[in-house]
Amino acid sequence: MKIINTPIEGLKIFEPRIFEDIRGKFVKTFTNDFFIENGLNIDIKETYYTISHKDVIRGMHFQTPPHDYIKLVYVPSGSILDVVLDIRENSPTYGEYFSIKLSSENRKILIIPIGLAHGFKSLENNTNVTYMQTTCYSPSNDDGIKYDSFDFNWESINPKLSDRDLSFQNFNNFITPFKAELIK
Repeated sequence: MKIINTPIEGLKIFEPRIFEDIRGKFVKTFTNDFFIENGLNIDIKETYYTISHKDVIRGMHFQTPPHDYIKLVYVPSGSILDVVLDIRENSPTYGEYFSIKLSSENRKILIIPIGLAHGFKSLENNTNVTYMQTTCYSPSNDDGIKYDSFDFNWESINPKLSDRDLSFQNFNNFITPFKAELIK
């Protein structure tokens, strides 16, 4: 198992060990001791998953304080283009994004710290995206940024989005509640 840093502070890729034999594969998606040994104290409070059709875009989602969260994302079935946008004031990478393909083949897990907006595009039908979070869903703190209001190219001609995701504010109008110096 290994953890890889990305250019955005706190955003990490976890590559779990994959055990394979004649029966198939076994993947441990979360192991508290290993995370603590690597300076990541992640107290999971809620897990859920989505199943999406090809060309579905979900995002860019986050929750505001005090219900902000660290989020772990992985794909047990299918594949996505995962996108994370730094929305932490005073962060050296404020307004910058990171993208990575997550799939059932590569088994990579993204560890998203507080203060980053998250979204993805499903690359194939019936893609399962599983999330683990350090706080529970709070409707009054649920927020987002419109997916096409920052410089990321989703490479999608006719994306499928919810009305909710289409109603999010543009990034250039966004006033962030996140401060980089307060984020661990």
